[in-house]
Amino acid sequence: MGYANFLYMKEELSLVAVIVILLLYDIFGSQKSLRYFQPVACVLLLVHTLVNLLPSGEAVAFGGMYHNTPIGNIVKSILSFGTLLVFMQAGNWLQSEKIIIRRGEFYVVTLSTLLGMYFMISAGHFLMYFIGIELASIPTATLVAYDKYRNKSAEAAAKYILSAVFASGLSLYGLSLIYGTTGSLYFTDVPAKLDGSPIQLMAFAFFFVGLGFKLSLVPFHQWTPDTYEGAPTSVTAYLSVISKGSAAFVLMALLFKVFAPLVKEWQAILYGIIILTITLANIFAIRQQNIKRFFAYSSISQAGYIMLGVIGGNALGMTGLVYYVLVYMLSNLAAFGVISIVEHRSGKVTIDDYNGLYATNPRLSVVMMLALFSLAGIPPFAGFFSKFFIFAAAAEQGFYVLVFIALLNTIISLYYYLRIVKAMFINKSDAPIAGFTSDAYTRVSLLVCSLGILLLGIASCVYENIGRFSFGM
Repeated sequence: MGYANFLYMKEELSLVAVIVILLLYDIFGSQKSLRYFQPVACVLLLVHTLVNLLPSGEAVAFGGMYHNTPIGNIVKSILSFGTLLVFMQAGNWLQSEKIIIRRGEFYVVTLSTLLGMYFMISAGHFLMYFIGIELASIPTATLVAYDKYRNKSAEAAAKYILSAVFASGLSLYGLSLIYGTTGSLYFTDVPAKLDGSPIQLMAFAFFFVGLGFKLSLVPFHQWTPDTYEGAPTSVTAYLSVISKGSAAFVLMALLFKVFAPLVKEWQAILYGIIILTITLANIFAIRQQNIKRFFAYSSISQAGYIMLGVIGGNALGMTGLVYYVLVYMLSNLAAFGVISIVEHRSGKVTIDDYNGLYATNPRLSVVMMLALFSLAGIPPFAGFFSKFFIFAAAAEQGFYVLVFIALLNTIISLYYYLRIVKAMFINKSDAPIAGFTSDAYTRVSLLVCSLGILLLGIASCVYENIGRFSFGM
């Protein structure tokens, strides 16, 4: 093994460079210079994202433990862009008096979790994958508990880390069974030795728990509402989008690269999980009053829709999944951007608090409306087309009943998404949230998300042609 192998890891090395620069800046920067930490972090991450948009071919390094693929690079760029939007929205919260620890730690820890996701996406060996998922999970608990003198934040972190520990333990036990029955942990070696024996099916079930936890699939979702409610809103946004997007792509890649011989078995498992996830999440979302818990169940439901692309398992399913993650990222970050501003300025977090918001904050109301329409799948917004492509991928493989159930649940989701729109535009309030302006970084991030929702919807006819091409994994 030569040091030349590291040259294939340009995305990871670039991100490590950003982390090291920010860490040194946080340690040695003067109190006056640290006031510019947010713009410095945003500029560095933007440069990192743009540099890694340059196309690169497929490569294998470190004896097959690391795989660099074009579609993997696209997903990494999407996750980096989403993290940049989170950084832009986090400034107000980090500058508040409630945050009494070093603000730079937020950026460094967040980028550390992103590095773990990079390792997951490029893994060619289960140990590499496990290192990535742990690097992505453990620092996340620190982010959830970032408001360390707020009881709900500490409680949310405790629930998250305990659930993560159990999920990781079960997943690692599954990997040990895979190794015991196949004699290898390389993705290229395992498929030839999978024969569908009971112990291998049990190994897959245990392994699946780890990614099911990160995706918040039912029945591995119990941590999600409490964690989303208790975590700082910017962290909740990061959890709901970036973490979920990376896990969805990795799951699809593993199912079709490693567990292809067990396709009938895992499709049957996914079939039931998709129905349970979408249906139960929609039912519980209707009952919520706290808007962050509401979006927690919304994200669980969206994870079920994402799995429709996974179960499809064709070229349209892969491209549809990547497109869905991009659209979901823009829609959810737009919604959480508004929630963060309202919570920071007024401290209000219930749906009823949004009554009459349009009268005092029309621009924020329009951004939230666009986000909700996209999440609900209302045309001509991007969310409609993302759902259409993901449904088409599943229908192409003959899962007509599953698609029909998902369509019925989409109708149910219209009710609870439009409930917030009704509160903002129709309901009256004797004491509406006061009018205010947000900082420039947040306004730019919300503008980018809103334009993305609109422009991706308009450009989706072009995407239909893109979906005909097959990307290597």
